[in-house]
Amino acid sequence: MKKTLSILALSVLPTLALAAGNHGGGHGAPAHGMPGHDMSTMSNAPSPTGQPGDPAKVTRTIELTMDDTMRFTPGDIQVRAGETIRFFIKNTGKIPHEMVIGSIADMKAHAAEMQKMPGMQHSEPNMITLGPGKIGGLVWQFDQAGTVDFACLIPGHMEAGMVGKVKVS
Repeated sequence: MKKTLSILALSVLPTLALAAGNHGGGHGAPAHGMPGHDMSTMSNAPSPTGQPGDPAKVTRTIELTMDDTMRFTPGDIQVRAGETIRFFIKNTGKIPHEMVIGSIADMKAHAAEMQKMPGMQHSEPNMITLGPGKIGGLVWQFDQAGTVDFACLIPGHMEAGMVGKVKVS
């Protein structure tokens, strides 16, 4: 009986160690291979959504506000392919909001994950979470022409219309 319990304990320990660790999605939860959970895949180049920008190569700063009406202002942004943009972001609301840059499909999948785990914390280069009244920045390079989406993935916010578009020409 003792031998069986020892074998069982040894087989469970690696699983517990993985569950306790942090993963590439930056949420303090184990990696589980579910689509949309690990947002780090959204920031790997080449990507139609772009890539993390070099702060030394910023070509323009765009001020953006997030508020409790579940809107970004501006909600539509124009940039040129190759531009590196510094987003200067302010949460003017009384609840937390975030800005996540990516494809709408990836963001919808990740938002579904956040519904299941509302306490998720993010630490990826394509996103920023700000508490009420806080300001922050995000630097992003838009590599190619097209449309890049951004949204707040806090449960219920994207569904309430907290989305925007970057049109890259």
